[in-house]
Amino acid sequence: MITMWLRLELRRRWRPLLVLALLVAFATTTVLAAFAGARRAVTAVDRLQVGTLPATIAVLPNQPDFDWEEIRALPEVETLTTFPVSGFGVDGIPMSENPSTFPPADDEVLRTIERPVVLEGRLPDPARIDEVVVSPRFPVVYHRGVGDAMTLRLMSVEQVSRDDFDPAGAEPLAGPAVKVRIVGVILSPWYTEDVGQTPGLLPTPALFARYRDNFVGPNGTINALVRLKGGLTTLHAFQEGLARASQRNDIDVWDLEAKFQEPRRRVDAFEAASLSAFGLAALAAAIVLVGQSVARYATATVADLQVLRAVGLTPRQGVVVASAGPFLAALAGATLGVVGAAVASVWMPIGAAALHESAPGFDVDWLILGVGWVLAPVLVLAGAAGSAAVALVVRRGAGSARRSAVALAAARLGLPVPMVVGARFALEPGRGRSAVAVRPALLGAVAGVLGVLAAFTFSAGVSDAAGHPERFGQTFQVEAFTGINGQDLAPVEDMLPVVTEDPDVLAVNDSRVAVAQSGDTSVTAYTYDPAGGRFPVVMVDGRLPAAADEMVLAPVSARRLDVETGGRVRLASGGEPVTMKVTGIGFLPSGSHNDYSAGAWVTPAGYDRVFAAAHYPFKFHLLHVALRTGADPKAVAARLADATGVALFGASPLPVQVWQIKDVQELPIVLAGFLVLLALGAVGHALATAVRRRRHEVAVLRALGMTRRQARWVVVVQATLLALIGLAVGVPLGVAVGRTLWRLVADFTPLDYAPPLAFWALVLVAPVALVLANLLAAWPGRVAARLRIGHVLRTE
Repeated sequence: MITMWLRLELRRRWRPLLVLALLVAFATTTVLAAFAGARRAVTAVDRLQVGTLPATIAVLPNQPDFDWEEIRALPEVETLTTFPVSGFGVDGIPMSENPSTFPPADDEVLRTIERPVVLEGRLPDPARIDEVVVSPRFPVVYHRGVGDAMTLRLMSVEQVSRDDFDPAGAEPLAGPAVKVRIVGVILSPWYTEDVGQTPGLLPTPALFARYRDNFVGPNGTINALVRLKGGLTTLHAFQEGLARASQRNDIDVWDLEAKFQEPRRRVDAFEAASLSAFGLAALAAAIVLVGQSVARYATATVADLQVLRAVGLTPRQGVVVASAGPFLAALAGATLGVVGAAVASVWMPIGAAALHESAPGFDVDWLILGVGWVLAPVLVLAGAAGSAAVALVVRRGAGSARRSAVALAAARLGLPVPMVVGARFALEPGRGRSAVAVRPALLGAVAGVLGVLAAFTFSAGVSDAAGHPERFGQTFQVEAFTGINGQDLAPVEDMLPVVTEDPDVLAVNDSRVAVAQSGDTSVTAYTYDPAGGRFPVVMVDGRLPAAADEMVLAPVSARRLDVETGGRVRLASGGEPVTMKVTGIGFLPSGSHNDYSAGAWVTPAGYDRVFAAAHYPFKFHLLHVALRTGADPKAVAARLADATGVALFGASPLPVQVWQIKDVQELPIVLAGFLVLLALGAVGHALATAVRRRRHEVAVLRALGMTRRQARWVVVVQATLLALIGLAVGVPLGVAVGRTLWRLVADFTPLDYAPPLAFWALVLVAPVALVLANLLAAWPGRVAARLRIGHVLRTE
């Protein structure tokens, strides 16, 4: 009997089953593509490190004629490659974009260390100066790929020797022009890009060997990447050997895992969480929208099966028969959805994770796709079976229907009939053949408003962070690079009074920068030495340092050192370690040796105390200039350069984290769109179902004198009440959820939390929700008004 009925169903109701299969396919593709993309994103950094022999540390003495052979011989060193702290230009690409990476000074790179994944072409011949490789986005940004020729422009020896020469300035590079050809596109942990960074170009060590003087001149410096035999477990022993060999204990050693890979993982995890949230929203929409179609199909099938009940069809058989068609359609749809998700993998992962993806293109995540292929039909089967079982119970059972207090109050107040009936349709399920599930519609309306407000509130937080660098501690808009390795390039003491007198300058900080060590952790210290006013610093906790034994730590450094406000840290740099008290946690300027979340603020006296015996009195000397609101950083930088006679001022670049947060700016809006579809589907289905299932009640009321216009108003009231309930519950919860999620992101990133406010979303959500609800009511209201009263009463 079951097989016979299923064959009959497939012949006479194949169209609804086909639509159901397509809905399941679309939902499965969307959900699985999002979850598979999220899993791919969160593992991108770790997969890139497999087999690429990544460097463990970067060693940055920034000292001319540094003896690297002695360091190479240390027992902890597995391999070491050197690079000059210099670069070059590319004809046709502005030097301000600086596409050059540090050129290798030996042939260990790309071979025994940072052995890259070759995405296209091949590796260059290290003995040829005319071959280069590029990063993955280079062909996209500059439209030059494998096989294309370019001209590299080097500095002249005279330019390299000048302390005041800025390669990114207006003066053109006057050194040799070298014709090269791109032979490959590569990716490795060191030679990769992050969001907001310029794509890179890497020449061969032969270029440096031939034009060494054009890269380093007489006083240039060469630093190194090192792969340690035991990884970070041997870092402390290596640092002790480095100090013995160099007679210096102030050499900056970058833990590349902490400096680059951990931040990349955090960004990728954030994007993966965003994709997962997208997938969950799509899954919720699918459960509501597809679930209603499944329930409607199963309920209709149960109604048709009543004739078979008389000839022995059991309730269990009825559930099986009503569920078989949706299950088969879901199985076919899930299969199509798995194929669609596999095809969609070509565009995954998104954002920053795509820059770290070592195997871009088609990818099949069998775990996600397999679970989805099984779960989709199971969910449809459960929905169909549950709906069929409920329909059978409802048809057998009796009892009074649940009454709504709102509808009762409307009746007792003597409100117009359309308002009373509309409230009943919205809030009372009814009973018997006219029973309608009202809770899914209410849940859909609430979830829609809540989700949209949460998404827009979260999006407001993203937009605020993307548009306000001060959320990342960058409270200055202009900076000047005034010294390096203990030598000033400009007379800072003479410049400060001129800078502070500019009408657009709020304050200037005279920042001396050096790196100290606390155990295995490097701490980049900045002097807090303001002039012209109080230089703004974003504090997370506590206060700025005021004495020579006080310091403020950035959040990541505080976490690595396992210290909080009030704790103490021992710092060493060239002499005996000194103990510093942590007076607060705050953000710092982003620099070449730290980002805004790592490092420390100290007073000038505290700086002198820590670095009294350092090899260099400072590594960098900078002026950070905070401007008044509305000032143009580029115009002020140009004016300060003219006033001081020093062409070292420039607008401060945005921290890379700003670009990273912008990278997912669209996802909350897409989530809002999915949730709008969920709400529209739930409310629209409820309105249409209420009119169809309760047409007998409408016909009776029409026979008793209800006009067509009043019949339309019944549906309008029903829709309006659903929207109002959704607004009443969804608006406050949506704002609270959006702010909570943004608070979690702010703590995770980290950034300075400011409660986001989606002003226009709050202003427009009520009128838009009411308009959409009443638009949805238009067609069901027309159906209610045009019912053929006599026909309905006879058939019912």
